[in-house]
Amino acid sequence: MSDHRPKPAKLDPEIYARLKAEANAPYRGLRRFIYTGFGASGAIGGFVFLAKILAGQNLRETIPNFALQVGVVALMVWLYRLEAKAEQKRQKREQGK
Repeated sequence: MSDHRPKPAKLDPEIYARLKAEANAPYRGLRRFIYTGFGASGAIGGFVFLAKILAGQNLRETIPNFALQVGVVALMVWLYRLEAKAEQKRQKREQGK
């Protein structure tokens, strides 16, 4: 998708580039924030359940909960990396113009 419209004369080029990036990938910053928050929550939960496992408390319930927390962290890392790759592709595409 090529955009041949001229940049507004009064707008700072850095602000224009940021607005254009936001228009191409809306809410990218919000998604990254959510991935980071959920990942941190999963890491804290994983630490708590790991401590319970090491203490030997109610292993029948604790191990699945620990596995769930590890899965949440892995999913958030994967989504964050996916988002970063998309951003790198967009930057390369912008530099190629």
